[in-house]
Amino acid sequence: MARIPVPGPWRWAALLGFALIAPVALPAGGAERRLPEVRRRQAGEPLLPASVRSLQAAPECRAPALGQLAADQPLRVLRTWRSPAGARWLQVEAAAVPGLVPARRGWLAA
Repeated sequence: MARIPVPGPWRWAALLGFALIAPVALPAGGAERRLPEVRRRQAGEPLLPASVRSLQAAPECRAPALGQLAADQPLRVLRTWRSPAGARWLQVEAAAVPGLVPARRGWLAA
């Protein structure tokens, strides 16, 4: 009858260490080998506001509001402007909703 060799304590420690550390570098272990690519908005793509915003008639805080823009409503940026105080403003055109809201232009604080 052949005798089966039993690994020594150092081999068990090495095997256990490998079993605990090696999966971290595998895809199922959760490690990310390369960073995800940041997707930037292309020139022709619409801008989507993250929250409800007020569309202003002019690029200043005291200007009358033209209406509210819903979150995730597509906007087209027409131009940017920086006030003497340093605030950045975007002139945008809100996309028209067929049968409900016509396209409208106004200013948003960036």
